[in-house]
Amino acid sequence: MTEQSCGHCGASMKLYRAGARYCSGACRVAAHRARKKAAQPVFPAVMTDSARWVRHDAQKAPVRADNGRYASSTNPATWTTYEAAVGSRHGVGLGWVLGEGVGCLDLDYCIGLSGALAPWARELVDAHRTEALLIEVSQSGRGLHIFLPMEPGRGTKERAGGRRVETYPPDSGRYIAVTGQKYSHV
Repeated sequence: MTEQSCGHCGASMKLYRAGARYCSGACRVAAHRARKKAAQPVFPAVMTDSARWVRHDAQKAPVRADNGRYASSTNPATWTTYEAAVGSRHGVGLGWVLGEGVGCLDLDYCIGLSGALAPWARELVDAHRTEALLIEVSQSGRGLHIFLPMEPGRGTKERAGGRRVETYPPDSGRYIAVTGQKYSHV
């Protein structure tokens, strides 16, 4: 029998089972909740303070946080607050409707299987690093979203020389399925 302390509360525990990490089921659950809370995405205040949040389904279609029906990226009545979206059980993830001066550069297939960033994407990240509100990894794990202040205007799509960049200005009527997983190689 070995003596060890609980991984959550620190209480001493006598182990009858090798590998036990917690003194009780309550401590195991509390430790799990603490890890889950620490892993929560962190979005900039300009996003979390606005009621421009939706949920999305598995196909990335926007859904309402209150009832799970389809949401509209152009109808604010179908959007909600960050807190309500995070607390909703509808859909499979979060989405943010562009606006309030915030647009997005959507870089597709710019992260290789080894995790290396394509040179063209590195140029864009470096060019916008100081003004970016958030640079996050997309759901696929192979792309990036660069949220930054932008003037209203027309969106663009660039598909040349291996570059796959879509520019969505704040007034584009678009939403982005977000992860909150910051790109850490900035």
